[in-house]
Amino acid sequence: MDSIASKEGSVGPYFGLPHAPCLSLKPMKAASFSVTRLRRAVADGTSFIVELPPQDAYFMMVYLRNVRHCDIIADGSRTDVTDYRKGSVCLVDLTDGASICLHSDLDALAFRLPQSLFDELIERSTEAQFRKLRCKRGEIDSVMRNLGVALLPLFEASPSKPPAALQHIAIATCAHLLHNYSDVPLGNSYKNGSLSPWQEKTAKEFMIDHFRSDISVTAIAASAGLSSGHFSQGFKNATGQTPHQWLIRLRVERAKDLLANRSMNLSIIAEECGFTDQSHFTKVFSRETGMTPAVWRNRGLQ
Repeated sequence: MDSIASKEGSVGPYFGLPHAPCLSLKPMKAASFSVTRLRRAVADGTSFIVELPPQDAYFMMVYLRNVRHCDIIADGSRTDVTDYRKGSVCLVDLTDGASICLHSDLDALAFRLPQSLFDELIERSTEAQFRKLRCKRGEIDSVMRNLGVALLPLFEASPSKPPAALQHIAIATCAHLLHNYSDVPLGNSYKNGSLSPWQEKTAKEFMIDHFRSDISVTAIAASAGLSSGHFSQGFKNATGQTPHQWLIRLRVERAKDLLANRSMNLSIIAEECGFTDQSHFTKVFSRETGMTPAVWRNRGLQ
């Protein structure tokens, strides 16, 4: 993974914000994902025109506050001014470029998503197909709203070393759009209530990377681009376990490895493996293995 926080891919200049913070990375191969934090003031009674040039990419805004704007058609005419609610999205294809006219202050996250980024994601799937994303304007999207909330703190990170979570959020964003806005129906596994192989793989990788933390099902589901309800049932159908059960067993297996080190106190192992405390560690470990961590350690040293 190539990961940087920079102006690369920033859409800030098109909004008159050349110094707007932008996070950019290559989450899979060569295609870049970028998201820009936009805060554009528009005085009462005025407007501001934004013109995005043609490119083989999609542009999406996730609105952090209510905003009013209209589209400018290629012939120069304008649509009616529309109210976009907080938590809604605007997704457009930039093949022919796009223009809007802001009629109120804008507070949003703006994503630039090349077509090649989705092509790379499709390579990880054996059953999904993809031609184009369907444009959306003003649709409330709870998954993107949650991903947006997770993104905001990352803009405060060091410019040279954005958190590893950015890769998960980038893939989750593309996965969510692919599964909800693609013009081609999904593969049979998703229709049957299960996860696609790459969704299952992505969710498991997210849990492996974050098993030391108190991660929620919502966060795990977002990593696969799904709502928590759809994800939980799909994960159980795919693995025979709930996400919580799979995470607990991952922590227990990691604890078994650490128990081989006699110099590590049980309280330290509990912390390293994401358990609340030593008591919680002992209770869960005993339930999963039939013996306490201390007994397991002694047995292994015989």
